[in-house]
Amino acid sequence: MNQLVYLGLGGNLKNPKYQIKKALTKISQHPKIKILKIAPFYQTQAIGNNTPQPDYINSVVKIKTRLSAYQLLKYCQQLENQQGRIRKEHWGARTLDIDILLYHQQIINIPLLTIPHPRMYQRAFVLKPLADINPKIKIPKIKKSLTTLLLETKKQNIKKTQS
Repeated sequence: MNQLVYLGLGGNLKNPKYQIKKALTKISQHPKIKILKIAPFYQTQAIGNNTPQPDYINSVVKIKTRLSAYQLLKYCQQLENQQGRIRKEHWGARTLDIDILLYHQQIINIPLLTIPHPRMYQRAFVLKPLADINPKIKIPKIKKSLTTLLLETKKQNIKKTQS
C-alpha cells in the first residue's frame, strides 16, 4: 500500500546542493518510491553543535512509497553512506542527512526510528520547506498549526537559495 511520506534532506559538506540532488535522483529511481514534490532549497547556520562548521543546505521532498517506515529508513541510511556520511559527532558536519519527517499520519517510536521526527517542529529549515509543499499539513502529536510553528522559529536565520 502506498504511503504518503515527507523526507528532510540536508548537508553541509562536499557541495551540499549536489549531494541533495544526487540523493533525490537515487530516490526517484527506487521502484517502490515516487517523488511527488520537491521544496526549494534553504541555507541555514548549523545548530545544536558548538563546533564551527559550514552552513547547511536543506529541503523537503514529498513521496509516495510502498516501503515500510523501517525499510525506508534503511534505504535512506544506505544513500547517506554511499554519499560519504560519517557518523562520528552528534549534529556534526555531514555530506548528507535524510530524515523521515512524517510517514502518513503514523506515530512510530521504535529503536532507531521516531516519527514524526522528534525535533522537526523546532526547526525552521524543516518547517519552511514543508510549508512550501503543504502549508495546511497536520503534524501528528503537535497541536499547533504549521503557521504558528513557523512564527515560533522565525528568529532562526533561514534563506531561500538556488536549487
